[in-house]
Amino acid sequence: MEGILYVIATPIGNLEDASPRARRLLGEVDLIAAEDTRTARHLLDRLEISAPKIVSYFEGNEASRTVELLEQLSQGSQIAVVSEAGTPAVSDPGQRLIAAAGEAGHKVVAIPGPSAVITALVASGLPSQRFTFIGFLPREKGARRIALGELRTRRETLVFYESPERVGACLLDMAEAFGDTRPVVLARELTKMYEEMVRGTCAELAEQYANKGPRGECTLVVGGSDEEEDGAGDFDIETAIRELLAEGLGPKDIASRLMVKTGKARRELYQLALSLKRER
Repeated sequence: MEGILYVIATPIGNLEDASPRARRLLGEVDLIAAEDTRTARHLLDRLEISAPKIVSYFEGNEASRTVELLEQLSQGSQIAVVSEAGTPAVSDPGQRLIAAAGEAGHKVVAIPGPSAVITALVASGLPSQRFTFIGFLPREKGARRIALGELRTRRETLVFYESPERVGACLLDMAEAFGDTRPVVLARELTKMYEEMVRGTCAELAEQYANKGPRGECTLVVGGSDEEEDGAGDFDIETAIRELLAEGLGPKDIASRLMVKTGKARRELYQLALSLKRER
């Protein structure tokens, strides 16, 4: 028998989003590799599916578990991989196993279904013809500001995941990087009872969540750059540094301010500012 790996999308909230095909296969496979075994068992119970054997497959054991699962595929097993919610391999475990199974010649079948990325994008009303999914930004403020600076000139819609506790700080950095007026939509608790779409600008939502973050799982959809509006296409770093030096700012403060606008490392900007200051 041929081993088959099924990549099955599961509900991100509303159980009615589980497709008949996903339900059938979850009850037919020999084994389910789940990011969270307790969540998987709870889902199967709610869907009234007799649970096959379930093993954990998460970031901490991906490497070793992939070897074990490949061995079972080679013996003709049919295996399903599921994340805690949504589509596996999209900011969740699964990509390593999928790639390894494909390289080993096993059949890989994706069962489409719920995805917070697509759900938030289409409900946001922002342009969806072209978009880039970024996933989670770095937790550390400096690294996050550099990452946002690098995205400043992107013209397509951007989609991010973010924890409720960091939404306010993230939106504040977005306002600094993208400009106060860049449109953004915060999608909260998608497909659940308290689903909410909060629309505004980066500055407006940063102020709204400055002191208290939203509840539940959050996805941020941000409009793309408008070069005519924000001047992203002709930003001159040296000119900007000279202007800030003239205002009395020191190299350290200049580096902190410009790293989010340019995507450059703080140390690189500091050294440039220091050099230009010595030339004055």
